[in-house]
Amino acid sequence: MRSSSKTGDKRLKILIVGENYAPEMTGVGRYTGEIGAYLAECGYDVSVVAAPPHYPGWRVRAPYSAWRYARERLDGVKVTRCPIVLREEMRGIWRLIAPASFAAASLPPALWAAVVERPDVVLCIEPTLMVAPAGLFARLFGARLLLHVQDLEFDAAFAVGHLRGGALKRALFGFESWLLKRFDGIVTISGQMSKRLVEKGVDPARLRIVRNWVDLDKIRPMQGQNAFRAELGLGADDFVALYAGNIGAKQALEVALDAARRLAGRTNVHFVVAGDGPEKARLMRDYGDLANVRFLPLQPEERLCELLNLADLHILPQSRGAADLVLPSKLGGMLASGKPVLATADAGTELHEVLSGVGVLVPAGDSEAMAVEIARLAAEGRHPALGDGRALASMFAREACLAQFRAFVDGAAASV
Repeated sequence: MRSSSKTGDKRLKILIVGENYAPEMTGVGRYTGEIGAYLAECGYDVSVVAAPPHYPGWRVRAPYSAWRYARERLDGVKVTRCPIVLREEMRGIWRLIAPASFAAASLPPALWAAVVERPDVVLCIEPTLMVAPAGLFARLFGARLLLHVQDLEFDAAFAVGHLRGGALKRALFGFESWLLKRFDGIVTISGQMSKRLVEKGVDPARLRIVRNWVDLDKIRPMQGQNAFRAELGLGADDFVALYAGNIGAKQALEVALDAARRLAGRTNVHFVVAGDGPEKARLMRDYGDLANVRFLPLQPEERLCELLNLADLHILPQSRGAADLVLPSKLGGMLASGKPVLATADAGTELHEVLSGVGVLVPAGDSEAMAVEIARLAAEGRHPALGDGRALASMFAREACLAQFRAFVDGAAASV
């Protein structure tokens, strides 16, 4: 048990309002779930208002329901689940409908918690920023209002083409700017995202950066035989380029799969895509004819380290339009595995800056350049651009990052 967090004889009360939460295994839900559990372990009284787990496949599975309210207790945290409207093809206006439906459904329990439980701190999670009104209400009862920006959702939706239209863009960005200025403190996961928030009118003094973390004890280099190779019928001499994570528009996986098509004649080079998401069915349809491409489902937590060690090379494609809207959280796990990383990243982006001197970098959208570098690594087994990824992974160390997040919350609570 970590030291308890109290003011006098009172346990600090934290209310977290966010669409995604544990037991989601990837993305925002994973990190928010770990924040909630960590703060509860530190002695805070933590409550959460969230949707039922549905990411990355945009499907709610039993025993959860997308249509009813429910309560449970996870890792010492009181969780209220709220309805959400979903469909598997989350494109266009549905990128607004789903979060808006959750924001509306979560408002009554969040308001109730604000009035009855009187939290000291309300932590809103973006996505979705639409939950902010509940936090604004809690401020009337003395709570401090914090925001954790995991994704600049409006920027990303326009960048990858989910949303279009100048009038809609001006309206949403105006709403966003007004809300952002209402928070007492904002934490985000990258330097470039912090700069973008300042451009939106946020006072730099209220901004902090805490990167998404990786457990360096759980994700580590593994020696010996790999069970995934045996299951896929791959030998020790086969070269595996692995992508593991969400399969959505921002990931631009068609760039990697176009590279796979270019390398179809190299029988020892294989591409493995492990995960789930709204683009998976389309990619399986469009690239299912390639014998050198394998698709795997999202893997359980206990197999994640072995999955990441399947790779001879981790591939990290990313849409050019979304390059600085989010620093991919999967990067920490890739580096922690000790395997090389190849990313599509243009000069000047944060991903390019972070990986310079450590990973192999090619321009965003350039499948030919990616194919050339993969073929080179498969043939030579090394690359002059590669450095010590495991050492770089220390910047994502779990305990250090969570301690920084706790300090951010404590700073807000001290001013209540």
